[in-house]
Amino acid sequence: MKNYYSSQIMRRIHDRLARLYGPAADRLLSRFAMMIGRYGINAESRPPTPSVNQRTCLLITYADAVQKPSEPSLTVAGRFLEARVGKAVTHLHVLPFCPSSSDDGFSVIHFRTVNPQFGKWSDLQVLSESYDLVFDMVLNHASSRSGWMHDYIAGIAPGRDYFIEADPNNDFSNIVRPRSSPLLTPILTYAGVKNVWTTFSADQIDLNYANHDVLFEMLDIIMFYIAMGARVLRLDAVAYLWKRTGTNCLNLPETHEIVRLLRDMLALNAPDIRLLTETNLPHAENLSYFGDGDEAHWIYQFSLPPLLLHAMTRGTARYLVAWAEKLPPPPPGCAYLNITGTHDGIGIRPLEGLIPESEIAGLVDHIVQLGGRVSTRRTANDDDVPYELNSTWFDALGGIAGDTPVLHLARFLCAQTILLALKGIPAVYFNTLIAASNDHALAERTGMNRSLNRGKWPLTDLDAMLACPTSAASRSLSAHLQMLKIRAEHPAFHPDGPQEVAAVTDAVLGIERKAPDGTERILVLANLSNQPAHLSRAILQTHGWQNHGPTDILAGQDLMPHDGAISLGAYAAVWLVLSA
Repeated sequence: MKNYYSSQIMRRIHDRLARLYGPAADRLLSRFAMMIGRYGINAESRPPTPSVNQRTCLLITYADAVQKPSEPSLTVAGRFLEARVGKAVTHLHVLPFCPSSSDDGFSVIHFRTVNPQFGKWSDLQVLSESYDLVFDMVLNHASSRSGWMHDYIAGIAPGRDYFIEADPNNDFSNIVRPRSSPLLTPILTYAGVKNVWTTFSADQIDLNYANHDVLFEMLDIIMFYIAMGARVLRLDAVAYLWKRTGTNCLNLPETHEIVRLLRDMLALNAPDIRLLTETNLPHAENLSYFGDGDEAHWIYQFSLPPLLLHAMTRGTARYLVAWAEKLPPPPPGCAYLNITGTHDGIGIRPLEGLIPESEIAGLVDHIVQLGGRVSTRRTANDDDVPYELNSTWFDALGGIAGDTPVLHLARFLCAQTILLALKGIPAVYFNTLIAASNDHALAERTGMNRSLNRGKWPLTDLDAMLACPTSAASRSLSAHLQMLKIRAEHPAFHPDGPQEVAAVTDAVLGIERKAPDGTERILVLANLSNQPAHLSRAILQTHGWQNHGPTDILAGQDLMPHDGAISLGAYAAVWLVLSA
């Protein structure tokens, strides 16, 4: 390597390979150097690291979320985004776009090909001219129909050693499961029936990272994705990567070592690329993927969606505030990715230890009563327990006593206002952007609970919905675009800016955001209930929030506060500039 810093990184990579694969590290380091060289990607030739600021926002979408007959969906999506979203978001997370056999793209058949129904690599590169692209690295598994699996069945190298075999008579009770499906799946191979590890489904066969060929296959795919325009790599299901007998096979040291190795590889030759870990786990386990600032650049706030759902449906800020008050600042150069609805369900495990079990059970009942579904996981006692709530975010926020369409939409938009105000980088899922309802017909066709929130849209239908100014879709899109525009203009919402969170009353959430350089302070007040709230000057004064401007920058209206008091309607939210 050309300089001292590169040599330092290479030594770290060598040490990580040694911890993973022992004496093979010297040979593997040489292999590593040759692999990164083949793509011609190096730190000197890369663009500068994208600045993260108050403008930064991700839009999450399927490659075929918007469809038009006889036209590649990525092309259709590009035109729709240009016309309807524009520069309101900075990043576009295109969910798995490779050929796949199930799970809407997450059972990858071929990692280096774009599904022809979606388009070609050139279509993604066109999108990269307008947005920083987020690609999924589906690390944990490959499709049962992948070429690697065909080679495994036929006994052909290298695929014959890419998967994990296990004896079904072994004790697997310690293993933490995200599903209720069988852990092992029998496969007929050239050598007879073999039982392979399937953490997520029988169509998603776990890869064997104890075989360094698997790691290098994935490293090569990462380099290819970078060459194809990825600016953020989302490490799907990364917590389950390494399996070791006698452990729970979750968050193992070897898994963290691989994430650190990926971070070092990017620092060496592509420092502009960010790593995002997807770990839908209890809060402390999720935070562990920051490491010491040497693992993920960004991690999802998986506790936020269920906590915010609880707060909005129960009308109390208590548990949301208790969590947010203890949230540590991310390491330098790192950030939280804040979400509400996503293409996955609303995870239950991130609530463990944060709210009482009875409240979790109440959320489960709430979703079921609204026509949503509940996915389960298998415990060590062989019990099936709730793992995630399956519903669109819009429908999940319905069903409150005395509800009307107006109150339902107000509650939904209040939750999104909070999302965009919290410290971190916001990410909005396409179906949340348009306030989509559950797609029961799709869920019936696929037999998958998650399909409720994975509806796809003919362009003509979507245009018709958005053409009606009173539709939930039109009002939601307009509100999101307006909030993002305002957010982008205020440095107090910079992801690095500090925040203070308080329950002003049991039903009113207060968030104070500050610009990193201290030049601006903004007070966010959100009424989580369907009853009006009156906040006296004395109440606000206890938090140091009495010196606020009369204008709500969110609505552009003067609140006309009397003696510094503020009145909030049902599910109302305001953004107020505080005096420095």
